[in-house]
Amino acid sequence: MHVTMVKKRLANGETCPKCIQAEALLKNRGLWNRIDDVVWADETDPASPGMRLAARLGVGLAPFFVVREDGGGETVYESVLKLVKDRLAGAPPSAAGQATAPMGDVDVDAAARALADRAPAEVLRWGLERWGDSLGIAFSGAEDVVLIHMASESGLPFSVFCLDTGRLHPETYRFIDAVRKRYGVDVALMSPDAAPLQAFVRRKGLFSFYEDGHEECCSIRKVEPLRRTLATFRAWATGQRRDQSPATRAAIAVVERDRTFSGVDGALIKLNPLAAWSSAQTWQYIRDHGVPYNPLHERGFVSIGCEPCTRAILPGEHERAGRWWWEDATKRECGLHIANVAPPRR
Repeated sequence: MHVTMVKKRLANGETCPKCIQAEALLKNRGLWNRIDDVVWADETDPASPGMRLAARLGVGLAPFFVVREDGGGETVYESVLKLVKDRLAGAPPSAAGQATAPMGDVDVDAAARALADRAPAEVLRWGLERWGDSLGIAFSGAEDVVLIHMASESGLPFSVFCLDTGRLHPETYRFIDAVRKRYGVDVALMSPDAAPLQAFVRRKGLFSFYEDGHEECCSIRKVEPLRRTLATFRAWATGQRRDQSPATRAAIAVVERDRTFSGVDGALIKLNPLAAWSSAQTWQYIRDHGVPYNPLHERGFVSIGCEPCTRAILPGEHERAGRWWWEDATKRECGLHIANVAPPRR
């Protein structure tokens, strides 16, 4: 198999932005070495090799990829994501990325001490080198995309999942898709089981949490799907920061045993690489690296969850003040990180 990438050079001499993104995606996934040739389509020169190839194959957009089979046939891919999925997904990851160390082989307390002052990217790499794509990054907010960006730059295999409660903002769904396209990752959307959700809504309506608390709704829409998802992993990574909630997150470690959920081997390790970072550090990283973020952040939303349970915050309010604002601050966890506020279940 021989893979040719056709990149477009614009009239001003610059490379088309989508071509740059496609190349970056391949490099970040450790797949750039699978591209055998790069051919340029010069916007101002119809006789350039890439323009001639595009004309012959009837392709009007760049970048595109031509896979020439050993038998001589050709297949054209106008999507780098489809190319990766169909033809490059079998590229062997690094030996470190293939490792799937069981929790019993890891001294979690020693790791937490050793990694306590390390940079977030180093903490995440420590996990990816041990579990690869058996480590799932939980994606919902800006911090989580920072982790996806770091994981993508590591070149190691990783997985991403997102809890689709059915009540997210429209902006959040578009944000999820933007992240999927930017990093070329499969964001697994995990939905609640239909039967208990339908029974709950029939019994209590759509907004019962304003009257008797959010725990039951979150348990069905978030906690159960998360429990089901984590049962397929050996470790997971979250974007929790200690300063997000002094009442519930002040003591989180960068590496810990998950005291609430179980993984594929029973025990589960939880990484919080951004634990020591502040909101300012997080957003500086987002700006410096061009990391995508939810457009709701530009409208005063800081911590973003389901639409009925999230509001913009006022000047001087803490960032978590916009979540379940009608409840006591010490109860503002949805169950995903319930070990922060309650003893583990027996």
